[in-house]
Amino acid sequence: MPLTHDGLNSPFRYAGGKFYARKLLLEHVPPHTSYVEVFAGGGSIFFAKKKVAQNWLNDKDQELMNTFIHIRDRVEELISLLKGLRASKSKHGYFKNEFKPKNSLERALRWFYLNRTSYSGIMNMMNCYWGYGKKYSMVPKNWPPHLRNCSTKLEGVKLTNWDFERVIEEAPDGAFLFIDPPYFNADQDKFYTISFSREDHYRLEQILKKHSKRFRFLLTYDNTPEIRKLYSWANETLDKEWNYTINRTDDQKKDGSRKKNEKGTRYKGKELFILNYEVSAPAEAESIQLKLPQSLSGNASEGRSRIARKVSVE
Repeated sequence: MPLTHDGLNSPFRYAGGKFYARKLLLEHVPPHTSYVEVFAGGGSIFFAKKKVAQNWLNDKDQELMNTFIHIRDRVEELISLLKGLRASKSKHGYFKNEFKPKNSLERALRWFYLNRTSYSGIMNMMNCYWGYGKKYSMVPKNWPPHLRNCSTKLEGVKLTNWDFERVIEEAPDGAFLFIDPPYFNADQDKFYTISFSREDHYRLEQILKKHSKRFRFLLTYDNTPEIRKLYSWANETLDKEWNYTINRTDDQKKDGSRKKNEKGTRYKGKELFILNYEVSAPAEAESIQLKLPQSLSGNASEGRSRIARKVSVE
């Protein structure tokens, strides 16, 4: 099978995804022929990187993975159900509160529509609010071609809905694992339908340490003293920063209005990239300009810390 359709955006908007950090992350991806995403989310890194011989996306969110499966296996049927649907606040309310899926395909339809039209793609129904803006969101007429491209990229990809420990236990020897768990210190229940406890964070560290000689991994986390201490055994602990902008639709503004040519709010992402392999620092600092809308969204005894280059996103 030809390894095509690299450099794609995820089919989804995903809160906490790595859309804006993709270039920083891809700098540190080592050569590999087997790739595993333990907490896939929107799969931004998989869709951005080159497809390799063996690929595996996993997430505990059953509705997310059901939608991935239908994009891979039944994309034309999904597109047929989306045909004629406009992005509207009333339709968003209908799919959120009234529509009752009769089968797995209709579940995928509901999940995809709400995800594409909700603020930041948040799918926890308690915080799943209308958040589509023509200027910043992928318009419905572009959904079908993008879904077809994503379907092609997903051909032959293993898709599972397992606990992370099972995935790590069964990951092939020599594989490369990208691991992007929920933050250690964050009110994650606002965004996700699956909870991740403090005990889960400790369980993740233990299973990675147990298998750290079998494969290479790149783990992303919030920059906290607890995580630094927990993963002090890793080869590399890299400080990373990048700027990003969130553009809100008019009805998400407190006064309900948006000034002409008004720019979105700027934020700074700060995380740790934790690796069990050695990497070389970039030759020199470089600023990357990305004009991207929100929705397109042997171990050393101590880890070494480096300050990464900054990415400017407008």
